[in-house]
Amino acid sequence: MPDPGEQRNPVGFEPAEQRRERIAAQVRRWCEQCRIDGRHAPLSDEAALALAAGHLDEPTRAVFTARRLAGRSYPPLGGYGELRRLTDEHARLVARAAAQRPGAARVVAEYRASELAKKLRAARYGLVHSPAHYAQGVRAVRRQRRDGIHLDLEQREALFAALQRTPAPIPVPTIEQARGTVLSIVGDRVARWSERTPAAEAGRRAAEVLARQVPGEDDHFTDRYDTLLFLAGSLYDRVQSSSAWRSEYLSVQRAQLDLAEELTQISVDTVALRGLLTELNDAIRSVPAARAGLAARVAALGPVWDQLLARVAALARIGDLLGSAEGRLHMMRIAERTASLDIRIDDLIGRSGTRELSAENTNFVGDQFGDAAGLIGSLQSALHGDIAELTTKD
Repeated sequence: MPDPGEQRNPVGFEPAEQRRERIAAQVRRWCEQCRIDGRHAPLSDEAALALAAGHLDEPTRAVFTARRLAGRSYPPLGGYGELRRLTDEHARLVARAAAQRPGAARVVAEYRASELAKKLRAARYGLVHSPAHYAQGVRAVRRQRRDGIHLDLEQREALFAALQRTPAPIPVPTIEQARGTVLSIVGDRVARWSERTPAAEAGRRAAEVLARQVPGEDDHFTDRYDTLLFLAGSLYDRVQSSSAWRSEYLSVQRAQLDLAEELTQISVDTVALRGLLTELNDAIRSVPAARAGLAARVAALGPVWDQLLARVAALARIGDLLGSAEGRLHMMRIAERTASLDIRIDDLIGRSGTRELSAENTNFVGDQFGDAAGLIGSLQSALHGDIAELTTKD
């Protein structure tokens, strides 16, 4: 996951307000353009599940949360992000088959659609009916219901449908990838072959034209809401995988912020906002006479989008801080290991008669440790502010 904004300054050197503005502006730009710089791995199953909870009704979401807190797992299915790809590809092939005339092309599209439908049915059965993850007997079901961790069959079906909406970048067709590779190679060769010839300027312009036709190297999304949710999920994965976040230095901060719950609440509000705006825009198109009143309601929802951007930007700031902290924690560990050798070093150097060198070495290690500890203190202070902002959002 790229850092929001370029030229990130180390912790303690960039003013807090400048860091806040930089990251907030980057998050807003990505979401409004439905594009995130670079290519990104699919979301983890944990992030996908937390985001899927935003599509569930409140009773189902309460059971889902209780299961998470109790450590209950779900069938992996080879990655929930794959469900979105299969679902979108299946819908695309069904639409293509319906739009074509009877013939070989239509048969091929229908066959491919049926194969994807089989995969989706197998995935649905695996998630909904897994005996290893859900209670099977009457007593087991009653016990789990008493504990508030039993998902009924309809609730599991709803969870599968929610996972099919896992935010993911729009796939780049294979033919587009090949086209981009060819254009890139041709552009490089045109520029190289025309260099130091009378046609050098023409060759440079031709290479620039070809370069503009190469497909972008960034991930694109269907809308700003998918962009926001994917960004939030990626930031969740980034924070969770950070050794700094898992270290003993940030144990208090980990206790202050339930990342999975925060991600779920971002998803709940984003899904609700998207649904309301879709209904309002549909109403505006179908009832032009009520446009003024409905447009006012759309405008009233504007601050909700700004608040969602602010929440994701707060997550991005935490990820930004943790990225800066990784190297400093590594330095601290080296300093601690070095300090633990002081007695043996003193003994060895003492026998050689160079005690001054030992003192200098010890002071050097102490200075390193003190600097790193100060930076960790700055990190904790900055994280406290970001977590406080994140957890006080309604």
